[in-house]
Amino acid sequence: MAESGPPIAAIAAALRRERQRAGLTLSEVARRAGIAKSTLSQLEAGTGNPSIETLWALGVALGVPFSQLVDPPTSQVRVVRADARTTFHADRADFAATLLSAGDHPARRDLYVMTLEPGSARMADPHIPGSVEHIVVAAGRLRTGPTDAPIELGTGDYASFRGDVPHCYEALVPGTWAVLMMEHH
Repeated sequence: MAESGPPIAAIAAALRRERQRAGLTLSEVARRAGIAKSTLSQLEAGTGNPSIETLWALGVALGVPFSQLVDPPTSQVRVVRADARTTFHADRADFAATLLSAGDHPARRDLYVMTLEPGSARMADPHIPGSVEHIVVAAGRLRTGPTDAPIELGTGDYASFRGDVPHCYEALVPGTWAVLMMEHH
């Protein structure tokens, strides 16, 4: 499966749009996200290669779902070919997420495919308030959920948990992948 990198131009436009909508300065958004102002400036200029952690932190700082920063507008019919997916990689874990579909207001429902390999857990910071995650394991075994009460799931298992608390994703066997639907209220 071929993977393309993040859609930098769409991310840049979304970051500028959401920051301006919120009436925040570059400095304030960078401070809230815990990133350097220069990093945010580069991203808004359409340069750089943001990690999934950076984009999640920016979404939380701006009060918007991750998908609102990375998903360009689409037509009425949307097909995401397996060999043309836009995939975002974690900095500190063998974890990748592909946004397949982003929902609309009032409640957003974003659909992702996650691939994970054993060796390092993806520790996720809380998402925007009211977020709920729904996970179905398609292959392998996965430890996931709130960091203070993770659960183990096998192929075909489903779980849901609050996404607005610290949580984790950890593959327990090679070749683990899952479908994640994230709700934002």
